[in-house]
Amino acid sequence: MLHVLFFCLCLRQVNGEFVDDEVKSVMEGDSVTLNSGLTEVIDEDLALWRFGAENTLIAVINVIVGSVTVYDDVLDERFRDRLKLDHQTGSLTITNISTLHTGEYQLQTNSVRKSFSVSVYASLSTPKISRDCSSTSSSSSSCSLLCSAVNVGHVTLSWYKGNSLLSSISVSDLSISLSLPLEVEYQDKNTYSCVINNPIRNRTTHLNNTQLCPPCPECGHCCDVTEAVIRLVISALVGVATVVVLAYDIRPRKDE
Repeated sequence: MLHVLFFCLCLRQVNGEFVDDEVKSVMEGDSVTLNSGLTEVIDEDLALWRFGAENTLIAVINVIVGSVTVYDDVLDERFRDRLKLDHQTGSLTITNISTLHTGEYQLQTNSVRKSFSVSVYASLSTPKISRDCSSTSSSSSSCSLLCSAVNVGHVTLSWYKGNSLLSSISVSDLSISLSLPLEVEYQDKNTYSCVINNPIRNRTTHLNNTQLCPPCPECGHCCDVTEAVIRLVISALVGVATVVVLAYDIRPRKDE
């Protein structure tokens, strides 16, 4: 299914000729079609598709001999089984696109020279809200929450109170994890949500007011450890006291 949600058409002058620049943004796993603008290529000798800074040839339509060739084994086979060429119009479709396919594409025929800039954004995972147990709240009536997302790139993570933006943090390249804190009152009745978005899509997690400040899993574990230590100390003290009592009890008997 095609999801091209951002599109721009510009004109720039190169060597006295106008070349169309189309900017497309798509999500990873979707398909994108780079339209030649031609109704048919019958009047052209060749239609050449190139990719990247090195202008690597990835597809050719040779009208003279009636052949269509796709070079999907170039560039470490990143285009393997992904390129579809329209024999009539010369348009190129990239299926199951990935971030490796981000870059510049050029089409050249006798009458057309077009350039396409394609940006591919990684899939978004739903952000998770948890208690920030590493943070000490400034008030006994509030607690710290943490909204987190993993394996993200070119995204913004934001906290909202209702429809109002409270805070946000952005990352421009691939990051292993991204997190944003928020301090809330225990009795707060407002609605909060954490949103992660890129230029194409967003995902939202709403804060459950019935579990506004869930207990820290580590706290229960710490309490168990503390209780065990206390019991161990008490047992040791009782043992020492018992030894002392027995020592005093045995000494008089020896004297007798």
